[in-house]
Amino acid sequence: MSIFGALDTSVSGMQAQSSAFTNISDNIANSQTTGYKGVDTNFINYLVQSTPTSNGADSVVAHPDYTNTVQGTVTQSTDPLALAISGQGYFAVSEPTSNTSTSSTSQAFQAQQYFTRAGDFSLNKEGYLVNGSGAYLNAWPITNGTVNTSTLAPIQISEGATPPIPTGNVTIAAALPTTPATPTSTTPVSTQVDVYDALGNMQQLSLNWTQGTAANSWNLNVTSPNATANPIASATMVFGPTGADTAAASGTLSTLTTSTAGASATANTDGSPATLTIPADFGSGAQPITLNFGTYGGTAGLTQYAGTSLNLQGATQDGSPPGNFSNLSIDTQGNITVNYSNGFSKSVAQIPIATFDAPDALQNQSGQLYTASQGSGAATVNAVGSNGSSLVTGSIESSNVDIATQFTNLITAQQAYTANSKVITTAQQLLQTVVNMVQ
Repeated sequence: MSIFGALDTSVSGMQAQSSAFTNISDNIANSQTTGYKGVDTNFINYLVQSTPTSNGADSVVAHPDYTNTVQGTVTQSTDPLALAISGQGYFAVSEPTSNTSTSSTSQAFQAQQYFTRAGDFSLNKEGYLVNGSGAYLNAWPITNGTVNTSTLAPIQISEGATPPIPTGNVTIAAALPTTPATPTSTTPVSTQVDVYDALGNMQQLSLNWTQGTAANSWNLNVTSPNATANPIASATMVFGPTGADTAAASGTLSTLTTSTAGASATANTDGSPATLTIPADFGSGAQPITLNFGTYGGTAGLTQYAGTSLNLQGATQDGSPPGNFSNLSIDTQGNITVNYSNGFSKSVAQIPIATFDAPDALQNQSGQLYTASQGSGAATVNAVGSNGSSLVTGSIESSNVDIATQFTNLITAQQAYTANSKVITTAQQLLQTVVNMVQ
């Protein structure tokens, strides 16, 4: 190796250590950046000539060594919409385009698909989930309970009110007494159920039973103070094997019939649902309501057992009043749910996780974003949990940079840079000696 070759080698060494300094400074600067992945440095030697008897001047080149697969520490966040991925994978996100329309309520997005581990998401004023670097979270939309996995796009949450849901079904679980304390037609055994009409007003249904003349038989009248006609419907019930369902056990419903116009009862078949559909109308139009009494011959639902008063075990209905937007929640399966002030909740989207064959080969972008490259391969998008990864809600993934390691690397790089500069200084002195020889 000549003196000039030594100069060239030392210059390449200084350049390589300069690249290492750049990576170290980036890592230290981003030690508190959410979802940041540190960049290490690999040094590669390039030979000009190397034989058993001669070794020419070499050079060294610094290459970045990405640590995208190294998990950062997951820490709890005060933001309930914050998310962290435990394991491999990325959130699919989109970058917005400039929106020149000041009146537009929707945002246009770039066609390029981005990925990130920065899950510090929050709801912006347009109703999108956006992280701290301005990337918009992508998810699969949910329509009528079905997840559409063929569409992955930014989800816009509507913060408008939810309309009322008129009651369509009421489920009753109760035990009628065999010997009521007041067995007269004027003092029936009664229970009340609150339901909602088409406008979201609460209405009260009264279910009034009086014992029939036949053994184990009852007559039911359903009324409501605001109904356009009362009773809304009437029905006859028989319990035990003396009714239409001869296989029914004692105390269980075996017969349910009605003669009210517009009302209907299911067939008296052992084991089949025992329901009575009534033609309710609270002034907002016809509103059929199905009363579910369990099954014929079943012990869950409406029964008749020893006692002197009605034993109500449960009454539920499926209506709701109008409600205002309350908040947004995300569960560990990635389901985004809108919650309303009336207690109603609706799942609107599901967050998937994107994985790559070689995640360390992803192309870095600004804002802790990545794009797929030829080396990383295309993204595989699956539901949470299918690839071994999980979501941690209300938490974020911190930078995976270790400050102590970076300071150690900094000292090492500084010493190596100084040593290379010393070689150049020494080579310059040797060359000066040669020049002095001819003076």
